[in-house]
Amino acid sequence: MLDALALPVTLESRAGGTVLRRAVLDDAEAVVALLADDPISSARGDVAARDDLPAYTSALAAIIADPSNELLVVELDGAVVATLQLTRIPGMARRGATRLLVEAVRVRSDLRSSGIGSATMIWVSEVAAPALGAAMVQLTSDAARTDAHRFYERLGYVGTHVGFKYAVRS
Repeated sequence: MLDALALPVTLESRAGGTVLRRAVLDDAEAVVALLADDPISSARGDVAARDDLPAYTSALAAIIADPSNELLVVELDGAVVATLQLTRIPGMARRGATRLLVEAVRVRSDLRSSGIGSATMIWVSEVAAPALGAAMVQLTSDAARTDAHRFYERLGYVGTHVGFKYAVRS
């Protein structure tokens, strides 16, 4: 389903021209580094430990194989500097509306406030969502991410719901 997205695309930011493309298995280590570069993610265990790379690579392979999911990366001068995951969710509510879920948005810490995140999220809202027939784009953001909340609100996202999570013990 997400193969309807015409990728790669060039996005302009204050950091320069970036390339938004589909992730490939070889991107796993770079994506994990972006997760580890975030204090909230690293506190949850995303610390880029070498021993964890097979689990991340397996997860990336599952995402790539799932036609309703897409992991995207943003490159600047050939280096992966941002990532996000898109999931297309057909639904019954809102007269059968399809939603586009955005997860795990990360921009390398030294490039935050460079416009890379804005250009990427504007592409999601204005290009990806319509191309996928989505009536809305939704995301969740950790309650501690107040800077991210201001960022999303500046882009027109509205905090309308309270989210809940349940950690399954294995």
